[in-house]
Amino acid sequence: MDVLIIGIISYLMGSIPFGLILTKVFLKKNIRKIGSGNIGATNVLRAGNKIVGYATLIFDILKAIAPVIYVKFNFPDFLYISSLCVFLGHIFPIWLKFKGGKGVAAYLGILFAINIFLGLVFIIAWLIIFAISRFSSLSSLIASASIPIYLIILTNYDQIVFYTIMFVLIFFTHRENIKRLKNKEETKTKIY
Repeated sequence: MDVLIIGIISYLMGSIPFGLILTKVFLKKNIRKIGSGNIGATNVLRAGNKIVGYATLIFDILKAIAPVIYVKFNFPDFLYISSLCVFLGHIFPIWLKFKGGKGVAAYLGILFAINIFLGLVFIIAWLIIFAISRFSSLSSLIASASIPIYLIILTNYDQIVFYTIMFVLIFFTHRENIKRLKNKEETKTKIY
């Protein structure tokens, strides 16, 4: 019973669409009709307000950290179930007909909640690729791939399956970005 409750609460926390809420409240815009139509922080930045974009990023990270941290200390056996449910809630939110964000901010929150060093590896990889390319999507893909690679280097094989699944899911949510990157049609992102 505990695992079912944890899964449902984690999913519902992950499915809170902060990008949609913040753009409606502060910008009086529907983020689903701007840019890519995605509710994530990168698309909110395209809406023209950096503060709302960064607020979306922070809240999407925090909504993942909160349930995962709670489960980590109270139900550690269900840590990866909670993490996966938060992530699935973000990309398939029940409130938006299962059309949500791409999961990167939620994944970053999960990483920080599980192991702060994994969160730092992700951020460093993201910043390096972004500094070179200016593509948020490419940075997110490579940063996501860096986690299982980092664990292989550390010979920490027991966690590799979970983080590989997370990379595959992020690869899936970025499939349109990957097509645009291949066709040299992807939009560069301004983060400041």
